[in-house]
Amino acid sequence: MNGRKLKNLLYEQVARIGKAVSSPKRLEFIEVLSQGEKSVEQLAVATDISVKLASAHLKGLKAARLVEGRREGKNVYYRVVDAQVAEMWVMLRALAEGRLLELQAAMKEMVSHPGELAPMGGKELLAQAKRGDVIVIDVRPEIEYQTAHLPHARSIPLAELKARLGEIPKGKPVVAYCRGPFCLMAIEAVGLLAKKGIKAARLEDGVAEWRARGLPLANDR
Repeated sequence: MNGRKLKNLLYEQVARIGKAVSSPKRLEFIEVLSQGEKSVEQLAVATDISVKLASAHLKGLKAARLVEGRREGKNVYYRVVDAQVAEMWVMLRALAEGRLLELQAAMKEMVSHPGELAPMGGKELLAQAKRGDVIVIDVRPEIEYQTAHLPHARSIPLAELKARLGEIPKGKPVVAYCRGPFCLMAIEAVGLLAKKGIKAARLEDGVAEWRARGLPLANDR
């Protein structure tokens, strides 16, 4: 094989990754699977598409060696092959946010008031949560919390939040997080808490962003 053919082959192989993630739904799949493994049916529900279409997208991601599956009875559960896939999503999203004005405008629409975003992050948030100065709640499904979560965070899934408000210490500010900047669950949680008179803010980072920053996680599998 001559030099040009070899170079073409090298670029073609790398382009397989780009082709695999060129679909918005596949990017969403990677974000959801970065939280922990899911069945095809669970992915379909999480991304609001049919099981048939979900299977087709998974086939494309699997062909590029970005996800892998395991069979348990009649179900097949998928996960990202390793943390690098989740980090790729975080880096790609950050690049897009820095370059695309349309994305910046769309993200601003997610937050009605700047005060809805947690003013601290990283080590500062960890220190405050450890001291009990702030209550960090993970509003993702319980199974995702069990896979990995921010240190000192409490699992209160969004669907259970209203019924479990009594578990939140009175007079303590709350920081809610979910799957990352594009996730709406934490925004809904902050709105619900605010209506109940609880001071709350949303942390944009999720587990994938936290890991990409080199920050510690609990139960990281």
